Amino acid sequence: MTTRLANAVLSNLPQGVSAPGYDRAAVTAGILHVGMGNFHRAHQAVYVDEAIAKCGATDWGIIGSGVMPADGQMRADLEEQDFLYSVTEEDAETTQTRVVGSITGFLPVEKGHAPIRKALVDPAIRIVSMTMTEGGYFIDSATGNFDEDHPSIRADIARPDQPETIFGALVAALRDRRAAGTAPFTVMCCDNLPHNGKVTRNAVLGVARAQDADLADWISENVAFPNGMVDRITPATTPARRDALAARTGLEDARPVFCEPFRQWVLEDNFPQGRPPLEEVGVQFVPDVSPYENMKIHILNGGHALIAYPAGLLGIQSVDEAMEHPLVLGFLDKVERDEIIPSLPPVPDTSLDEYYSLIRERFSNPKVGDAVRRICFDGSNKQAKFIINTAADNLAAGREIAGTALQNALWCRYCFGEIEGGAPIEPNDPAWDRLTERARAAREDPQAWLGMSDIYGATGTDARFAASFTEWLNALWRDGTAATLARYLED
Repeated sequence: MTTRLANAVLSNLPQGVSAPGYDRAAVTAGILHVGMGNFHRAHQAVYVDEAIAKCGATDWGIIGSGVMPADGQMRADLEEQDFLYSVTEEDAETTQTRVVGSITGFLPVEKGHAPIRKALVDPAIRIVSMTMTEGGYFIDSATGNFDEDHPSIRADIARPDQPETIFGALVAALRDRRAAGTAPFTVMCCDNLPHNGKVTRNAVLGVARAQDADLADWISENVAFPNGMVDRITPATTPARRDALAARTGLEDARPVFCEPFRQWVLEDNFPQGRPPLEEVGVQFVPDVSPYENMKIHILNGGHALIAYPAGLLGIQSVDEAMEHPLVLGFLDKVERDEIIPSLPPVPDTSLDEYYSLIRERFSNPKVGDAVRRICFDGSNKQAKFIINTAADNLAAGREIAGTALQNALWCRYCFGEIEGGAPIEPNDPAWDRLTERARAAREDPQAWLGMSDIYGATGTDARFAASFTEWLNALWRDGTAATLARYLED
């Protein structure tokens, strides 16, 4: 017999499942969060849950929101269980499950985002946070700037009261607060982007400037966009995981989250309207987040990209299994130590080598079972941010680029749409049709792949990078993935 998660059962949860350590009825929303996926619910919502329990920060609950059609089902599932959900932390030795209560509600998901605009008029909402994946910020990869010419952005500029994007909705809400004489909220990005606060600021100001220069000036002078680095490996929730939770604990949860025990959050302390006491629950506040985010984005996210495509081509299903393959692990080790770590600036009180050793251990966690396919997803948005920029830095400094060139060749080969042996790869990128077309053309003309200037920028036309990429792509087609990896490791 299972227990369906709801407020009514919090005092009688199954053995081994811990409840929120506070009265949920006393919690009100001070944060509106956009994008209620697994990562947010394993990371920011957990920190806030602990701050409420430890410090009595009951005015800093989170009201959820979404902008995608699938968010509507997420809302319905969470509403049925009073916006509670469970988080299960797992490693080789331990499994611990807790119920998180920091989410106070979830706004209806509507075209035009009227519920978000209405909620943001409330002065109690002092922070808007977001996790929308790396591809949700309308960045032109060739320039690194906000893409004001994207059709959705042009639509927001033309119709300020009917925004399509969250940035158009934020500008409309800030306009409403300015008109009401209400202090503006802080906008806090929680996605894996270099300088994520600056990127978010550019997007909001890009829409505002094209709509109303005076409003844009007011936003520029009054709205804070703190930079931050977030980290916790959080795999997709599968039916098998959900069933295993119910079998192990007796808890029935429509939206459980599973993750590793490790977590990290480094933030710039720039919150003019206040913030939860997050420093009391492990968040690190620093003057400059850049060294930490560079370290994490390149060593961890770049490391995931190094594992993803060779493992995918070899038919390996999970990251921990990939870490047991000597060629995949050897490739990860060599590129990290020869190209990624040497390209990074120092990080205060941190050894980059020790940090990489920690990442290695985390990737090897068998309980997380992160799917290779998940980390292969969305390379068209991730590659420029996690790998190609490392190659560009090393080219400029005259350092080694063979490993990052090979990683890009592996990505190209993966996007051809077949693993070693010919089994098909199902579409795994928002731009899959384009990538597949380019990858098939690149089998005869590698420059067809590097010619995607919106992804590669100047790196794609660099003669040294192009020559190395071409050599590796030809080797992959001629000799196969395993033999090409072995050759790289021997060299």
